[in-house]
Amino acid sequence: MNQNDTIIALATASGAGAIAIIRLSGNDAISIASKLFKSIHQKDLTKQVTHSIHLGHIMDGNRTIDEVLVSLFKNPKSYTGENVVEISCHGSVYIQQEILQLFLRNGCRMADAGEFTLRAFLNGKLDLSQAEAVADLISSDNEASHQIAMQQMRGGFSSEIAKLREELLNFASLIELELDFAEEDVEFADRTQFRDLVERISFVLKRLIDSFAVGNVIKNGIPVAIVGEPNVGKSTLLNALLNEERAIVSEIAGTTRDTIEDEISIGGIGFRFIDTAGIRDTKDVVESIGIKKTFEKIEQAQVVIYLFSSEEFKVQSSKFKVELEKIKNKYPLKPLIVIANKIDKVDDVLLANMQKEIPDIHLLSAKTGLGVEELTNKLLNLINTGALRNNETIITNTRHYDALLKALEEIQKVKYGLDSGISGDLMAIDIREALYQFGLITGNVTNDELLGNIFANFCIGK
Repeated sequence: MNQNDTIIALATASGAGAIAIIRLSGNDAISIASKLFKSIHQKDLTKQVTHSIHLGHIMDGNRTIDEVLVSLFKNPKSYTGENVVEISCHGSVYIQQEILQLFLRNGCRMADAGEFTLRAFLNGKLDLSQAEAVADLISSDNEASHQIAMQQMRGGFSSEIAKLREELLNFASLIELELDFAEEDVEFADRTQFRDLVERISFVLKRLIDSFAVGNVIKNGIPVAIVGEPNVGKSTLLNALLNEERAIVSEIAGTTRDTIEDEISIGGIGFRFIDTAGIRDTKDVVESIGIKKTFEKIEQAQVVIYLFSSEEFKVQSSKFKVELEKIKNKYPLKPLIVIANKIDKVDDVLLANMQKEIPDIHLLSAKTGLGVEELTNKLLNLINTGALRNNETIITNTRHYDALLKALEEIQKVKYGLDSGISGDLMAIDIREALYQFGLITGNVTNDELLGNIFANFCIGK
């Protein structure tokens, strides 16, 4: 990548809008902009102070393209650490393209995906985990994922890893120093203190690794499969949860032939509900395909809701309980919520009987909304959000998770070496590998392939 050139891209979403922002970054960004911008007060952009805004026109020779506001951010006090210019123009697609094409003809090139943030990383404005958090922040679609991304972008995760790495590096230096004086048989690194450090690092790494289970579902949303026999109210429940008519509701059994999915936020956590085809024996080819997909969706789901009709429980209770046991046995590790729907159509005696026969049953009427709020609370309680509420560091990135696992493995080797009294040169190898894994997270250790994989997922203009 050539960091000496000036890049340009649309920073706002593509398409027409009230305004659009076009961003430039590079040593020549301000000088290029000054040639194409005519200030209404005859100002020279190259002589203006940083963090200032100027009104004027973008000119293509004698032709006025648009009246704009130009914001200046001089290095190093900018997002990228370079000279940055942001042009706020009217949101016409034609105007956007005219300005972009004009600047491309005058010394700029189109930015690659994530290149502004890549330059910020290369210029020391962000470490690698903070840069990745920028992409997470842009894609966050609920309160929890937003909170985690903001915490990581502010450097919470980075500072925790950097502190551990620094302490480990100090001891590594002492171990390496001992190797230079191997013949004198001296010991610079206090083994008791080193053992305490290794224990502390192991504890922190395990906590961060465990947090990924929560972080991953918060970032990607929690898939919830709604299953049960045909015509028990699965589609009505989906509509009640979403508060809209998303699924077709009919008295005819087998209406839902395919899975229907939609997502809502409950308590700041994203839940993706999947309305599945009713499970039953059928000769209908299309419905059979839908039922096959139902079991595929159960496999993918984090939570399963098993729904049955209260009206039919009196005559088919044994059948429902058999189906329920099948699901429990087939998916023993998946949280299962058992719901008796249509409670508005039965008497209190039957309700009491259902609660007696099926412990932890949830009573609900999807049609009237009775019990729906209690269901959403129950779903939220399945997710351990204690770490989120306490503002603890939560891992959401698979790359970080992998590096932490490998770092923990090396730290455990170091611990084994301390307990076994192995030589310093062998212990130093494991310490170096642990330091390497820490470095991969924050960007102390990088290569072109790693950076390419990370920033390729960014949007253009960020």
